[in-house]
Amino acid sequence: MNLDLKPAPPPGVFRKLALGAWRSPRDPSAYASLDVRMEKALVFLEGWRARTGQRLTVTHLVAKAAADALRLHPEANVLLRWGAPSQRVDVGVCVLVVQPEESGRVDLTTATVPRADGLSLEAFGRELERRVGRVRARADVDIERGKRRSYRIPGMLMGWALRWLSFVWFTLNVDLRWVGMPRDPFGSVVVTSLGSLGLERGYVATVPYTRVPLVLAPGSVRTVPVVEAGALVPGKTMTLTCTWDARALDVEVIARVLRHVGAALESPESCWDPSSGSGIPAVTG
Repeated sequence: MNLDLKPAPPPGVFRKLALGAWRSPRDPSAYASLDVRMEKALVFLEGWRARTGQRLTVTHLVAKAAADALRLHPEANVLLRWGAPSQRVDVGVCVLVVQPEESGRVDLTTATVPRADGLSLEAFGRELERRVGRVRARADVDIERGKRRSYRIPGMLMGWALRWLSFVWFTLNVDLRWVGMPRDPFGSVVVTSLGSLGLERGYVATVPYTRVPLVLAPGSVRTVPVVEAGALVPGKTMTLTCTWDARALDVEVIARVLRHVGAALESPESCWDPSSGSGIPAVTG
């Protein structure tokens, strides 16, 4: 016996899906990161709450800025079908949500806002919170049904089942709502907050069966020394990491998206007009 082994605890739904989603390394993922000054974003969030009573977080800003970036740069709003990129018409944003279970185990699930690029910041924040609340309360019928079905699939068949579902959903572009599956459940871009877990940075894997080619992961906001007017002073910084599918997106396109998101965080009032109280984009290009 080469190793001393014993059975591991049963995996959660996310881990079981992961076992079926990833195979031997033939990974097209590429990675980048951007350090962003966050002083103005933090002031903007505090001011927004004082004016509107609505609580927004850094995750809300990253997710909305990503949707706006894909609207401004539609060449980044794609998925792979038949071995080539197909451009999406709408921009959907998927946020990963931690979902505690009664057993004490923690799982991951999704809350997706469709047509997020057409919403004001206020409307986007309210819609995202509504969907996150439903997911955490286990009131999203489609997600809970999907989890129950996943539990029934043997682990050795999970990869085949996910590839088949992805092929029907995205390659054939079949609407499966008639069998209880949601329409376009993962959107154009995934945002997952590493900062909420206390992590400064991390590079999140793409999930092949979702066909989402772009993942953004904001880390925790930290205090670091920065140079201003020739003096060393404390500053607030955040690392935003990005994982993308190099088959679908060029690095130059990714750079434009990241620059837009970074600029929105460093100067949020120039992107979302706070005087309106609704966060309507103040610039379009």
